[in-house]
Amino acid sequence: MTPKHWYTLIAFVVSLPLDLITKVMVDRHLTYADRIPVVEGFFYLTHVRNPGAAFGLFADGDPQIRLTIFIGVSIVAVFIILSFFRQLAPGDRLSALALGLILGGAVGNLTDRIFRGEVVDFLHFRLWRGYSWPDFNLADTFIVVGVGFLVLELLASEGEDRAATDPDEPAG
Repeated sequence: MTPKHWYTLIAFVVSLPLDLITKVMVDRHLTYADRIPVVEGFFYLTHVRNPGAAFGLFADGDPQIRLTIFIGVSIVAVFIILSFFRQLAPGDRLSALALGLILGGAVGNLTDRIFRGEVVDFLHFRLWRGYSWPDFNLADTFIVVGVGFLVLELLASEGEDRAATDPDEPAG
């Protein structure tokens, strides 16, 4: 197995069970709409359900159509992630890690949609002036962190490409 396979597999095998286990724990230990302070005034564990997309978008649409579309989009996303994975160089560790995290998050939320018809969210942050970030879960976190890693990799490779094509350019 190449490094890209190991990094993707490890990220996927860690992220997916963590997401699924935390959602089961929320289901078992928190009543719907519970809010438990972890850091009073800033961070809470909650139990909410999101039938919509990110930030609750399309939550009011026809449930059957919405579910069909979200499952379809999730399946297409998984295939796109796998397509990107195939194109990685065998030693590309950071992008492989990123794709493993994104895949774990996507499959975690897809699992929720298939078996619950909605996604369990439980992380709640109050930011400034009473603004609360919409509740989310570990799958969402893994997806965002994975995309962040891909952006870092893209920026780093862009900088390397520029340095390689313009050796007379002063550094800094």
